[in-house]
Amino acid sequence: MLAAPHPDSLPGHLAHNVLHFARVLRSAGMPVGTDRVQMALQALLHSGLESRADFHAALQACMLSKAEHRVLFNQAFALFWKDPDLEGRMRALLLPRVQLQEKTPLKIPENRRLAAALFPHAPQTESPQPPPDELDVQASLTWNEQEVLRHKDFETMTPEEWAEAKRLLRTLPLQFKPVLTRRFERAAIGRPDWRSSLQRMGRQGGELWQPLRRRQRRETPPLVVLADISGSMASYSRMLLHFCHALSQADTPVHSFVFGTRLTPISRALRQRDPDQAVAQVAAAVADWSGGTRLADCLHQFNRHWARRVLGGKATVLLITDGLAHGDSDALSHEAERLAKSCRRLIWLNPLLRYEGFEPKAAGARALLPHVSQLLAAHNLASLSHLGQLLAGGPTRSPL
Repeated sequence: MLAAPHPDSLPGHLAHNVLHFARVLRSAGMPVGTDRVQMALQALLHSGLESRADFHAALQACMLSKAEHRVLFNQAFALFWKDPDLEGRMRALLLPRVQLQEKTPLKIPENRRLAAALFPHAPQTESPQPPPDELDVQASLTWNEQEVLRHKDFETMTPEEWAEAKRLLRTLPLQFKPVLTRRFERAAIGRPDWRSSLQRMGRQGGELWQPLRRRQRRETPPLVVLADISGSMASYSRMLLHFCHALSQADTPVHSFVFGTRLTPISRALRQRDPDQAVAQVAAAVADWSGGTRLADCLHQFNRHWARRVLGGKATVLLITDGLAHGDSDALSHEAERLAKSCRRLIWLNPLLRYEGFEPKAAGARALLPHVSQLLAAHNLASLSHLGQLLAGGPTRSPL
């Protein structure tokens, strides 16, 4: 690897600004290491300073490693290297969202993690109140902070909101509705148990004072979680793993797996009391975190090696993925059908449902859709709370 150029070899304070820009990207969630900073400085030393487009292309080629981070990089570049009113713009992103009536909205999408990375100690200023006779803005601030946080997308949360969301996630009531089994148990009220009654009569010399009764046994069905940790799910994987940890603490058997290019069981790691330590142990044990997706191969591995072990007793399967998988769609459809026939219900949790008018146009999504019992969103606390209510006694089949 080439050695990093001396800061004096670049004009002005460019080297220090590039280093600060890399720290901002790292704080916002992008994996920008020291090697990429050195590569960027070396590239700027030889080229990339003749025009803004060359400068942007040089930094993007050296610091960007994943396609899903391109939008965040472009936002940070536009705000860090161009906007003269940077502090005012970033503080505006930290204020409550309002809807202007006669002004054009900003073209740059809101990213609160980027705002917190650029200004970690920015004070929270109150929005000015309009005069009572005029109505310049229309803002609805009647909900409390927790209610607003329940409907906020995980991808747009600041680090403080992320920590508060994890705390609220641990307080969600998670109860599972028991189901009837084929076995019976002794009961005071129920149908007559003639077989047991005749056996008691034989032991008592043909006399029976009270016939015995029985009823169907109720058991809480096991829950199986299959969570996607590929690159397209990077903004939601950690929070959904915290949700899996909360499920594991409930009074029901929960079997958790994560998959990207391979299937990895994580049930033992999620049994720890501390959710942060549990998720950190999962991230350290998984080798394909934020990589590609081989959904068909992973479902085939689960159906072949794990289905008979964990799907007994009318289990419910939570499949957490966006459906953006590569590979043969026919093989994926076959494995999804096999999985759906092995469990009581297959629930698909898709973060892409946060967009209005979502249509499953991807080949992987079209292959999964005919075999799932329900298709639900999984992008905020409200959607996870709705899932908890469904597991507590919702319908087993609903039209998609």
